[in-house]
Amino acid sequence: MVVSGYRRNFISDYDGLAGQWWDPRGPLAPLGWIARARAEFVPDADAGAGTPQARLLDVACGGGLFGPHLAGKGYRVFGVDLSATALKDALGHGFDAVARADITRLPFADESFDVVTAGQCLEHVPDPFAVVAELCRVLRPGGTLIVDTIPDTGIARLVAITLAENVPLPGRPARGTHDHRLFVNRERLARIARSHGVELRLLGLRPRFRDVVRYLAGRREEVRMVPIKSTSVLYLGVGTKR
Repeated sequence: MVVSGYRRNFISDYDGLAGQWWDPRGPLAPLGWIARARAEFVPDADAGAGTPQARLLDVACGGGLFGPHLAGKGYRVFGVDLSATALKDALGHGFDAVARADITRLPFADESFDVVTAGQCLEHVPDPFAVVAELCRVLRPGGTLIVDTIPDTGIARLVAITLAENVPLPGRPARGTHDHRLFVNRERLARIARSHGVELRLLGLRPRFRDVVRYLAGRREEVRMVPIKSTSVLYLGVGTKR
């Protein structure tokens, strides 16, 4: 995903990674694992005769890694990103419509989506809490907000930067992908969402250990993420707007 504003933590424009969105052993592979886990929290859309099709917005959608996991849930899927090349990929992977836009200023009316998701992008912007407010703005009452990001903890810095970006293993993100100064405080994120009508439930995510072993051995192309109580390395928030 590409976002505007703070650029230090991008060693290159994500347009230069266009051919790697769907590489199961490339630097963007972990985003796909997390996208699958995020989709588990998307409720099936209400459907019926005369009922408008429900709308889901994926913010900073990148090449559309979230799209395939929404099949059968009943949504018209919209994506927003700054990368035009990534958006072209998204259209080929389950997205019905895309827009090139800044996620801090979404080009949509208030209360226009039934589900709003934002995965692995809040830790790349100078003001993630302004983005959260914007996500809540475009979410209708009764709709679901789902976000996942990296907390501002020492262990998250160790895992996401020191280890993940430097140990030469498949799926390693490019060096410089993350800046620990942008990692997102959990309490403040929940407080901002609450002030905009969404009470978030926070939970942690971690890779399934057996999958990691098989992935590193070349016997598996995807690692499943499992929910855990600890939110100190990677966390997801889900809630319903009042």
